[in-house]
Amino acid sequence: MPLSFLIFFGILFVLVCMLRAARIGALVAFLAAGVLSGPFGLNLFEMNQTWQLLGDMGILFLWFNIGLEINMSRLWNMRRTIFGLGASQVLTVAIMLFPVLFGVTRWSVLGCLMVALILAMSSTSEDLQLLSDRNELNTNVGNQSFSILLFQDLLSIPILAMLPVFAGKSFNLGAAAIDVFVLSLLLIVSVVFVGRFILNPVLKRVVKLKSREALLLTVMLNIVVWATVLDMMGLPVGLGAFLAGMLMSETIYRHQISAEISPYSMLFLAFFFIALGMGLNVPLLVDKWYYILVGLGGLVFIKFMALFMVSRVRGVLVPDAAFMALMLSQGGEFGLLMLQTMKTAGINAIPATSSEVLTAIIILSIMTTPVLLAIYDFLRRRGWIFAAYRPRSLDRSGLEVAPSVVILGFGRVGQIVAKLMETNGVSYVAIDMDVNAIVRGREQGYNVVFGNCKNGDVLSNFGLHPRKTNAVIIALDNAETAKDALLTVKSIAPRINVYVRARNLAECKILRKHGAFRALPETIETAFLLGCRALHHMGVSDAKLHSVLNELREDDYAGLDNSVRLM
Repeated sequence: MPLSFLIFFGILFVLVCMLRAARIGALVAFLAAGVLSGPFGLNLFEMNQTWQLLGDMGILFLWFNIGLEINMSRLWNMRRTIFGLGASQVLTVAIMLFPVLFGVTRWSVLGCLMVALILAMSSTSEDLQLLSDRNELNTNVGNQSFSILLFQDLLSIPILAMLPVFAGKSFNLGAAAIDVFVLSLLLIVSVVFVGRFILNPVLKRVVKLKSREALLLTVMLNIVVWATVLDMMGLPVGLGAFLAGMLMSETIYRHQISAEISPYSMLFLAFFFIALGMGLNVPLLVDKWYYILVGLGGLVFIKFMALFMVSRVRGVLVPDAAFMALMLSQGGEFGLLMLQTMKTAGINAIPATSSEVLTAIIILSIMTTPVLLAIYDFLRRRGWIFAAYRPRSLDRSGLEVAPSVVILGFGRVGQIVAKLMETNGVSYVAIDMDVNAIVRGREQGYNVVFGNCKNGDVLSNFGLHPRKTNAVIIALDNAETAKDALLTVKSIAPRINVYVRARNLAECKILRKHGAFRALPETIETAFLLGCRALHHMGVSDAKLHSVLNELREDDYAGLDNSVRLM
């Protein structure tokens, strides 16, 4: 193992620990590690295509995860926010930046216009990750922020199409608009066809294999296929991954897929930010530090003011508007891509040195956003700003209400438990991995979903909450699986009451030892039921029967422990 790897991971470990202690996200640590280990730092690694590929995979996985959260109906409900708030934000920022750029530089009008547009874009990857880390994707501010970011990504298509203008070539706006319309229509038809006739049958067959590897590879293939198709059509690959996620968001496997893909998403996204940090030209930063710092401060200030004003005009609350404006105040990876594309294509809309300075400003703005949000949170905790404010969850987002009871396992026992909950008007969700049982259950009106009961992310996604969930019932027929599920539940909600199905007394003891509130042996309880029915028919009173049963059940069936050897 090369020494460079040891140094790199040592640097990364120290940075993550230090920044997390300061309540700053790990994204800044990844960026800083890239700067320190890159060609302009310790030169531990070369900035090559491998790093770029790993970073691109991070962007794809991030967009895929967001697609899983946004189904078709929610996207349709967001259309006014996307094209209203999103368009207003980009237009206002560009209008405010253009005269500043034209006044302080010697660039052409077209050059200033191009830079104003690309600086109006924010970092989709960073902002979505920040919202996810703060559990605010499904709040009003998260919904509005995502709408702006999605509009920015859609706007990247016509901006890329306008590159010939900045190269001094002719450009047919009408033809470009027709191309975009035809491509959009083709995409909609493709999504509906693939989702209904190809993806669902394939996923059903793959899930029946009960192989995590097969499911993961199916997901990755779906992402890469859509990203490749959109890339061939001249559209951003991130939108392809987003469509792939939206397709799977309409299936019953959505939460299980999200849990399986999440670790890989974070890993590849870390590579993206490390590669981004490697691209920061440190000698230029030292040489042009004054221009870069002034440009950084100006960019953040102008974008903050523009976003805040637009948000307030559209009726966004002051705390939401301030947070959203602060979070979206950085430059984005699309700006870096555009600057690199212009350089590669020989488009001299702005001088080469200015392009390097802009690249440094964008990267530094991405690094400063988590720091600014940490300061914002610090001021809020101290009660100096927005002390009483709490992010509001979406009221009509299509999200399920948190269930009172979570049932793990939907076999015969789980189905009866679910029926009892429905009869008594108790909200519940049942989780199982048997596709046939899930399909039959959903057809009969049960709230049953696909997921691995031993996966903590799946349980959390389906509503298991330390304070909101009243009870968990584990109705699995395998003792080892039940124990693993119990441990997972306790790791999420240590104080919650967990009732577990067991086959015998030995299993009951093990489950109680691992934290079960009640472990009920089905053999003994069945014997109790049979005996009570017979005694009741023979004239023994209900009070007497209850007294006997309570005595036998005391101390986890201690009275039966020595007398019933086979249990």
